[in-house]
Amino acid sequence: MIIRGKIHLFKDDIDTDKIIPGPYLRTTDPYELASYCMYGIDRDFPGKVREGDIIVAGENFGCGSSREQAPLSIKYCGIKAVVAESFARIFYRNAVNIGLIPVVCRGIRRYVKEGDILEIHLERRVIRVGDRELPCEVPQGIAWEILKAGGLVNYAKKMRGELNGR
Repeated sequence: MIIRGKIHLFKDDIDTDKIIPGPYLRTTDPYELASYCMYGIDRDFPGKVREGDIIVAGENFGCGSSREQAPLSIKYCGIKAVVAESFARIFYRNAVNIGLIPVVCRGIRRYVKEGDILEIHLERRVIRVGDRELPCEVPQGIAWEILKAGGLVNYAKKMRGELNGR
């Protein structure tokens, strides 16, 4: 699988309060959450995103609270994957569980700028930007199976169907 999209570039330590600030958590509608995605940094962010775009960030992306609305708002805003130098552990797992692809690529911000086109070659575990290829870490094992199913709920439904002979 290859993901190709325009880069939206962020710095280090982007916490979940910046991704989806607390006052906007009163809804369970993922599209309403998406309308406030990255509101703590850039209130215009949802209007800049096109379906399939990619967030690229520095260290510790998704730190802070364990709110799963953060990756949910990113996914429903149209972002297909988040590439970061590192992730907060709970954000990473929440991203996998809701079907947002988290990719670790050390030093990525040295090679990209806002608006560049990035390709993530998931099976080859490389990121391509311009004529440069960088190694990356993509989810493996059960995490990859969950992502291929579109998230944990879909994975559980699939497994239940297989277990019941469907």
